[in-house]
Amino acid sequence: MSKRFHVTALAVAAALTSLQAQSAGFQVAEHSASGLGRAFAGEAAIADNAAVLARNPAASTMFKQRTFSGALSIVDPSIDVDSVDRDQLAKDVAPIGIVPAGFYIQPVNDKLAFGLGVFSNYGVTTEYDESFHAGSLAGETSLITVNFNPSIAYRVNDQLSLGAGISAIFATAELNRHFGDLALAVPGAEPSDKTIKLEGDTWGFGWNVGALFELNDDNRFGLSYRSQTDLDFEGDFTDYTGRITGAQNNTVPGDLTVVLPAIAEFSGFHQLNNQWAVHYSVQWTQYSKFEELRATSNQCNPGYNGNPGLCLLKEEDYDDTFRYAIGTTYHVNPQWTIRGGYAFDEQAGKPTLSIPDTDRNWFTAGATYNYNADLSFDVGLAYLIAEEISFSEEGQNFESSGGAIISAAQANYRF
Repeated sequence: MSKRFHVTALAVAAALTSLQAQSAGFQVAEHSASGLGRAFAGEAAIADNAAVLARNPAASTMFKQRTFSGALSIVDPSIDVDSVDRDQLAKDVAPIGIVPAGFYIQPVNDKLAFGLGVFSNYGVTTEYDESFHAGSLAGETSLITVNFNPSIAYRVNDQLSLGAGISAIFATAELNRHFGDLALAVPGAEPSDKTIKLEGDTWGFGWNVGALFELNDDNRFGLSYRSQTDLDFEGDFTDYTGRITGAQNNTVPGDLTVVLPAIAEFSGFHQLNNQWAVHYSVQWTQYSKFEELRATSNQCNPGYNGNPGLCLLKEEDYDDTFRYAIGTTYHVNPQWTIRGGYAFDEQAGKPTLSIPDTDRNWFTAGATYNYNADLSFDVGLAYLIAEEISFSEEGQNFESSGGAIISAAQANYRF
């Protein structure tokens, strides 16, 4: 394995136990500006541009020309975490994020089409100030995944199309943790001093399948499934305190498998008349598979909490979740289309400081401008409201509140 894969599983472990501001757990939904404008309602069935590849490969058969779509989403969270016991507020713990995506569909004939998507299904970034007293639980965390997803679609008959793809997922992670209040028990230590630091990357592989059923020209349904992907990290764990590896500033190899949960989606699209359409989606994410984070190394001795060979153990309490979305599209004229949507995103896990997860409500709007028959542009805007929550962790009490504003722009070209 390349030395570039060089950081421990712990980096990823902490990355995946951080706050995701815009979706439940650590999921990324931002694949297109057109989808954002309708709260991603009907995404597996609409197929109005090549970004449908992120949800349903079978929909490639809807395209008669080569088609490219490129999107850029900007996620601006506003998440505050209040330490009730210490009366200390951590503001904007999730920084602004930029989420690019690109898609290409190549029809071969009336039956067969190929597709390629480059996008992300999971990722998170959080930054707590070094002065935050719970530094050992917070700190700085980043996980970025990129999915390279080639696919193929085949039209069985006039109504049914099937598709399948392979996912090659590149993941990179970075982690910094600090003493925080623990410095009071360590002579000479400052709250901002680091306890561990990790960074690294790896590859994981999965698959996805989909089906598209066209009842007629105005009504169709999409069903898709994306497999669970295991990220197997091998790398280095640096222990600044010596309490886990037995020596200060010691770096040892570590191993961890992190689960990216499976996703399934059902969508419907209905063109009511020449101007109005409605669409909807139900998405399921198998978060119950995310049970624990266990990082190991035979050089972690005396080990985490005195367990030789164990670098980190964090048990998780996650359940499968559902996301419900409904939207509408209005064709103003041949040049302009406008849309809107609403979605409810269920809480995935029991709230902790690293994941103060909660239910989210999405309110969205967007538009498409057709420059000519081959070139179009999409914009989308979403306002997210996260329910306020109170929770306890390691005997400390916290409150979390906030939301996010997501904006996106996209270009589509047929040639």
